[in-house]
Amino acid sequence: MADTLRLAIAQVNPTVGDLDGNVALALDALGEATEAGADVVVFPEMTITGYPPEDLVLKPGFLIDVRAAVEKFAAGTGRTAAVIGFADGGDSSSGAVWNAVAVCAGGKIYGSYHKQHLPIYDVFDEVRHFQAGQEPLHLFEIAGIALGVTICEDSWIAGGPVVQLARGGARIVINVNGSPFATGKQQIRESVIARRVEEAGVPVVYANLVGGQDELVFDGGSFVMSPSADGPVVTARCRSFRESLDIFDVAIGPEPDSENGVFEDLHSYPCIQVTPPATIGRTPIAPPLVEPLSELAETWETLVVGVRDYVTKSGFSNVAVALSGGVDSSIVAAIAVDALGAGNVHGILMPSRYSSSHSVSDAERLAANLGVETSIVPIEPAHAAFTEMLVPIMSDAKIEVGDLTDQNLQSRIRGMVLMAMANEHDWLVLTTGNKSEAAVGYSTLYGDTAGAFAVIRDVWKLTVYELCHWRNEQEGRELIPRNVLTKAPSAELKPDQRDDQSLPPYDVLDPVLQAYVEGDKTVAEIIAMEIDGADPEMVRRVCALVDIAEFKRRQTPLGTRVTHKAFGRDRRIPIVNRYRG
Repeated sequence: MADTLRLAIAQVNPTVGDLDGNVALALDALGEATEAGADVVVFPEMTITGYPPEDLVLKPGFLIDVRAAVEKFAAGTGRTAAVIGFADGGDSSSGAVWNAVAVCAGGKIYGSYHKQHLPIYDVFDEVRHFQAGQEPLHLFEIAGIALGVTICEDSWIAGGPVVQLARGGARIVINVNGSPFATGKQQIRESVIARRVEEAGVPVVYANLVGGQDELVFDGGSFVMSPSADGPVVTARCRSFRESLDIFDVAIGPEPDSENGVFEDLHSYPCIQVTPPATIGRTPIAPPLVEPLSELAETWETLVVGVRDYVTKSGFSNVAVALSGGVDSSIVAAIAVDALGAGNVHGILMPSRYSSSHSVSDAERLAANLGVETSIVPIEPAHAAFTEMLVPIMSDAKIEVGDLTDQNLQSRIRGMVLMAMANEHDWLVLTTGNKSEAAVGYSTLYGDTAGAFAVIRDVWKLTVYELCHWRNEQEGRELIPRNVLTKAPSAELKPDQRDDQSLPPYDVLDPVLQAYVEGDKTVAEIIAMEIDGADPEMVRRVCALVDIAEFKRRQTPLGTRVTHKAFGRDRRIPIVNRYRG
């Protein structure tokens, strides 16, 4: 008969550097888990510090404070053991720092584990901040069951710590994570952990952070993968994008031995006894088994969490959005309302001499649908004043209607209006540019790029439309007005302007950009792909625009990461760069 372990997974949302707040958050979850009779509560990677702490770990004083915070947390533990992540500076004199977990119970720390495999790809640069763990592996006996403890990347290594711990006698392996969202990431995680379970022959607990930190969003989705006769299977799955404390029983198989065919070279690791065997005869608690979200639902939730946590963790509550009546400003406003509530979102309409009548009416209808208050600030007086002021110093003593100088001037006036209102009312400004525009530089530096957070900076234009339709379907009505979704995209900075006068249609542009930006294809390789509507000259022109616009992207706000390769942490291209391959 299999044993059971009463497990609590605490999907918490810590804030980087808020050591006291993070300890209080963890102690609250621990208390609830203890009340429910949990044998062990598992917290995600770097719960005490928040993740990623980045160069904070280079400060010796920070590491001393982290150690004090871990000890404060440990002092609050009782009969329920806790596995919690932190940055371990050791004695703080050597300068070495490890990504670590502590195993605590009964008011003290029983031991720790240092992450052995440090990722240096995608958004990760852990080799800059941490040393790889070198200590011999050991186990922790909790409620009479030998556990192994690992951290994030350790579970991605074939034959790595997960399998080694199982070979050393672990009957279940805990893997704590700070794994940020990217499209399709949950399926990848479960596939990777399934391979580890197949190798190890024991259940693996995957506990993940939830919440936003700068451009990263951690999506939770913690789960347990267990062996079965038909292969590894998910036996528990927690909600995504929500803080939660899930308490349930996990079936633990018999102790492996070299005679039952699990391993031929089974050996025994030292085992630290933390808590005695659990009470017999308690009522079983079934595990949660939440269905994964659809791709569009995941993306929307990521954007909502990204806005909410960036704004609130920065100490703000209200935001301003420039409402143009276009699809990009409309989706940003809708995301902001879902994140912060309609009363904390302020729409600013700034019509110009070139604005169509529907730009105002569509923006007002959107605001009414969302319940957002609006202010109208026509920019014509400032536009006329700036034009008069600048004409004498123009090369031809004039500013041509609709030329680049005239267009950028309007955008920068709007940026100044937004920032003035933000200063006056203590708001943050959300910018509205999408990934397609950011890629080719279809924006005005210090104009429509002025703000604190670029909500859809990692969302392609075609995906923006898909998300708008999806959100309307969820609402059961036209939350985002139909006319917004059907009219031709336009910056409205000159008479009768449309995006497709400057750029290829988005159904042609986006596939080219995805291949160049996310697929790392060369121009020649993209031409060879023969994308419908993308002739060789167009491909060369678009890719050149991406390269030229790198200087703009470096000076624009960060925004929520959605894809596996966002501008910023993921994609680091030199600004001065003459390669045109």
